[in-house]
This record gives sequence, C-alpha cells and structure tokens, in this order.
Amino acid sequence: MKHYGLIGYPLSHSFSRKYFIEKFEKEHISDHVYELFELKNLSDFPELLRANTRLCGLNVTVPHKIGIVRYMDWISEEARQVGAVNCIRISAESPVLAAFSGEVGIQDHDFKLEGFNTDVYGFEHSLKPLLKKHHTKALLLGDGGAARAVKCVLDKLGIEYQLVTRRPGRENILFKDLNKRIIEEHTVIINTTPLGTSPNVDECPPIPYEYITDQHLLYDLIYNPEQTLFLKQGFDKGAATKNGFEMLVLQAEKSWEIWNSTQVAQ
Repeated sequence: MKHYGLIGYPLSHSFSRKYFIEKFEKEHISDHVYELFELKNLSDFPELLRANTRLCGLNVTVPHKIGIVRYMDWISEEARQVGAVNCIRISAESPVLAAFSGEVGIQDHDFKLEGFNTDVYGFEHSLKPLLKKHHTKALLLGDGGAARAVKCVLDKLGIEYQLVTRRPGRENILFKDLNKRIIEEHTVIINTTPLGTSPNVDECPPIPYEYITDQHLLYDLIYNPEQTLFLKQGFDKGAATKNGFEMLVLQAEKSWEIWNSTQVAQ
C-alpha cells in the first residue's frame, strides 16, 4: 500500500484529495491512498513523517509552501527560484531530518525529502495556449505566496509584469493608481488574490474594468466559482478568460509523475 497526502492548514476543501481519489478509482489503482494531514504548526512535520512511514509523496498547500523548504534534502531548480515547495517525494535516508531526530524521535526511520514546485508547470502550461503576440506585458494583481510561481513563469516567458497591490511597495503600484493607459498597455491581467473566491462571489479586484478590450487576457487563479466576477467583467468586454482549474489539474498530474519517477535527484 502506497500512501500520499496533503499538508496545510486548514484543509476543509481539498481539490487534491478529491482529484487523486477519483484518479485511483478511474485507473483501478487499489493499493494507493491519499489522505489529508492538517498541520497547524510546521514544527510538527517530522513527527507526521515518523507516524506515517508508508508515505511516498506529499502535496503542500498554504501556509507551509515556503517554510517546508528548510526540511528538504534537495529541491528542484524551479522550487529554488520560486522559494516554495508544493510537492515532496519521499524516499531513502534524510540527512536533514536527522538533525531533528532528537526533538521528535524519528531516528528509527530514514527518509530522503526531495522538493519540487509543480505550480510553475501547471500555470505555464495552462497560460501558454492563450498567449498571442501582443501579450507582452502583464499586470499581476497581488503579491502574496500565490504570485511566486506566476512571477517565475512570466520571467521564463519573457513577459514584463507590474505588481499591483493595496499597500505601497518598492516595485508595486496601487490599485487606485490604475488608469486607462496602464490597462491598455498591459494586455495580460492575472489575479493571484483570493478576492471572488466562493462564497464571496460578489467580490473582485478593484481595477477599472471599463478599459478592458478584446485584446486582453484575464487569468484568475481561483477556480471556485468557475467564473469569478473578475472573469465575468473581462468576458463581458470581449477579453479571453481562464480560471485556475486546469492549472490545478496539471500540477496534480506533475506531482503524480514526480512521485512515480525512478530518476534519482542529485
């Protein structure tokens, strides 16, 4: 029996668990289990591994994607660039966890933890099919943890971006400063904020939607509801729109590929 799971807090609504349970049923995989591990304090992570020695892989969600990095024996280049890990492959012996053995008594179990960021893969391959030649500049709404993978992908694709936030920052502009010229110049607009997530479906980022045209592409990392108010207002102006559902599917499948890969990380 192979065990996989998701760590984060809270985990009341989990895309990953539902997705993998359905995947196991559809593909007739009867010897795999996917569980939720609510982890309020990341310091309890070594104890979780000690208590679940059959774990082969984990997904990581908020608020632990950044903090979990310190527990990794190895991280991929993309995870290093983003500074966050959302997929862990567990195998062999872990020199890093050995340092925590005195605290939690895990010296009887050996692990090697390899950290990846599949959000980068998911977002890139979800966004690229929609890009056109005039999509050269983007507005990135929000600068929290969700924006990290998006920044990495935009850099990779050579798309200039401007951060838009509620509070002043060295590289940011404020929502209240957005005007016709800025909106027209930035034909890709990506929402990384939680505004509009169910049940708060009447909320949306405060941008001047009247300047959106059919040359724009609006992408919302939110997938519930399927069409946020942000996307609806873009759609009504003729813009191309996409939510974050495919990104989640792609990152989940990438996690599955990583967990089942025989390639050894160096």
